[in-house]
Amino acid sequence: MATDADPQHLHVETFVVAAGRPDRSPGSSANVPVELTSTYAADGDVNYARSGNPTWNAFEEALGGLEGGRALVHASGMGAISAALSLLPHGGTVVAPDTTYNGTGDLLTAHEKAGGTVVRVHATDTAGFLAALESADLLWVESPTNPLMDVTELDVVLGRARELGVTSVVDNTLSTPLLCRPLSLGADVVVHSVTKYLSGHSDVVLGATVVADNERGRSIGERLMRHRTLHGAIAGPLEVFLALRGLRTLSVRFERASASAAELARRLGDHPGVERVRYPGVGAILSIDVAGDAEAAERVCRATRLWLHSTSLGGVESQVERRRRHPSESEQVPPNLLRLSVGIEHVDDLWADLDRALRTV
Repeated sequence: MATDADPQHLHVETFVVAAGRPDRSPGSSANVPVELTSTYAADGDVNYARSGNPTWNAFEEALGGLEGGRALVHASGMGAISAALSLLPHGGTVVAPDTTYNGTGDLLTAHEKAGGTVVRVHATDTAGFLAALESADLLWVESPTNPLMDVTELDVVLGRARELGVTSVVDNTLSTPLLCRPLSLGADVVVHSVTKYLSGHSDVVLGATVVADNERGRSIGERLMRHRTLHGAIAGPLEVFLALRGLRTLSVRFERASASAAELARRLGDHPGVERVRYPGVGAILSIDVAGDAEAAERVCRATRLWLHSTSLGGVESQVERRRRHPSESEQVPPNLLRLSVGIEHVDDLWADLDRALRTV
């Protein structure tokens, strides 16, 4: 791989374009090819495709550089989350926000049913986190939380976890490394649903974990690698190739979407069809509490023409969903809450469609 794409010496907008490229030699390809093989000749760096692939390596180099660590690609975001939670000892105690991505919440509930302990703290309750960490084995943080958009004081909470020797994991999917690099704040593991902003085109299902490039990080990374290999939650090379291609435009996509999200949050604040706007001030996701009940919120979703009524986020297309339609969603999420993932369309078109849908209700 090329080594001149150093994140310490390049702006991030340049790094996402330059990282994970082949060495430059006369006649070489500009892109790492898709390597479709299950088998390798003996005595090389990789013995079998369940443990490695050159296409993975290119994406992992790029994402690891963005986060300031060493990345592993997984078959899905849930594959990455499962791998990170495997660091929790059997019967151990995990501290987590009282509302998380519902897939994470389901795994935490399963941990409780298996005899473990989950201490749930409101995402903004820094003192609550600090107190709970005294008896914890693992800290799980989302900032902002999905879908309530609450923000945790990561530097304080992660710093205390490091002091106590508590393994810490941050789901950085919504912020992306453009807004936050948790490893630099003391996190042990960063988790991504690569399906979302990193790939950005709603055409792959992938996840990733990232650890620090130091002795502790390498030790944790080996455990994550072993979990990925033994559980078989590996990524397809074509999907990883597409994710790396999508990563090239992360900066411009996220900048455009974030600017539109901020403008929509401003306009929605005065809308008669909206009770509350939940927006942390940065990023491309916001949530709104629709004036009315759950059915009113569903009617808004059905009334949009440009916004895609769907359960994902982070694509170039704008997406809207009532999160409590999922049985496993936290009861703390209001039934009339809609999560809005803002894409790269013109903000006035997005506003016109959303305003019309809200006014129909």
